[in-house]
Amino acid sequence: MRDFRTIIEVLKEHIADGTKAKVYDKDVANLLHISQSKFATIKKRNSTPFVEILEYCHQKGLCCSEIFFD
Repeated sequence: MRDFRTIIEVLKEHIADGTKAKVYDKDVANLLHISQSKFATIKKRNSTPFVEILEYCHQKGLCCSEIFFD
């Protein structure tokens, strides 16, 4: 299972959708409906907000296995 920092990178790749656009942590926080300060705390502690990520996957029709596992 990936750690949260790696999951962030996978989410950023998905958000960029193959473009060269730069995706920031604040963009990921907004998509997960997490405040930027809470996101920074979660990232610092390297804890994963599973519920928020699963809700995002459900909304976008993504397989959560692609996000959480290699």
